[in-house]
Amino acid sequence: MLKEVDVVIIGAGASGLMCALEAGKRGRKVLVLDHANKAGKKILMSGGGRCNFTNYTVDAENFVSDNVHFCKSALSRFTQWDFLELVHQHSIPYHEREHGQLFCNETARDVLNMLLTECDKAAVKIQLNTKIKAIQKIDSGFIIKTAQQTIQAQSLVIATGGLSIPKMGATPFGYKVAEQFGIKVQTTRAGLVPFTLHVAEKDKFAALSGLALPCTISNNRQSFTENLLFTHRGISGPVVLQMSSYWREGEALTIDLLPNTDLQAELLQAQQITPKIKVKTYLAQHLAKRLIPLLISEALLSLSIADLSHKQIDLIAEQLHRWQLKPNGTEGYRTAEVTLGGVDCHAISSKTLEANQVTGLYFVGEVIDVSGWLGGYNFQWAWSSGWCAGQVV
Repeated sequence: MLKEVDVVIIGAGASGLMCALEAGKRGRKVLVLDHANKAGKKILMSGGGRCNFTNYTVDAENFVSDNVHFCKSALSRFTQWDFLELVHQHSIPYHEREHGQLFCNETARDVLNMLLTECDKAAVKIQLNTKIKAIQKIDSGFIIKTAQQTIQAQSLVIATGGLSIPKMGATPFGYKVAEQFGIKVQTTRAGLVPFTLHVAEKDKFAALSGLALPCTISNNRQSFTENLLFTHRGISGPVVLQMSSYWREGEALTIDLLPNTDLQAELLQAQQITPKIKVKTYLAQHLAKRLIPLLISEALLSLSIADLSHKQIDLIAEQLHRWQLKPNGTEGYRTAEVTLGGVDCHAISSKTLEANQVTGLYFVGEVIDVSGWLGGYNFQWAWSSGWCAGQVV
């Protein structure tokens, strides 16, 4: 038997639920389909279970895309302040962390329950454990065949996310739908993900696993200053996750381990003030003792500050301010927080999120080639893109 609705949304995540509740508010008959057994699984696990749901400062420069202007329309029409208004209406307690990041005080479930409550109020139906068998375009919309039924809808929204964290159910479904309708998909890769190191360096730095320190990591295109964390596989921490979205395979990164210090000037000054102190003792005031001998030779470390030549001071400063490290790769989609690339923005309306060449077909959230920085930006893109599509589907 054919089931008829106005809108089918495939994907019960952040962008799909936002689109659903907005379309439902307009009186549209909305059905959300998802292959998972629960809605909003990634919402629940995000931010260590506290959900970094947005950021006080949201700008187009906080996003990576082949079309850097694409995200501007949606972000300006449904802002972080609009989402916060919804959070306030539901009396969800939250707090700010560094860099304007906003987290739930108690649990990420507060945000998911808010979305589900709004969907319920708007008479949105959510159907889980549903596998899509086929999608067909017809004059009046779409026919969606599932394992259980056949559904006809005027509008079809793809909100299936990217490839990140496959154990949470991530699949390339959304990209396959785009390709079915002749829509280009930009090459995908893992973003906001730790780096792995080549065997020699992995073994060399393995003893530092668990050590965290502030640093600046940069390449020719981007630079971030935050904490770096050494792991048993390589390097992680906020600064590494941010930089991973701007890294290309085979590229070396420049790491400043003392971003707020002019080591060259300080060593020259120390030659006047504390000339007898050993180099290793002096550097231990700035960096973890176990890190120093891995970057500076024992011959230099055993000298007193007074015995350092200008050339040796330059060498020490160069190694600690401009440490060159070439990652072996990343940990991939298994631990990535986002998928870079995706459905080509040039093929989508930035205002409505509708495919330019396929009437009634929409793409929202992470499935599109828009990826945010760490810090609540990917959720804000989900809210903004979902909201915009929800006004027109």
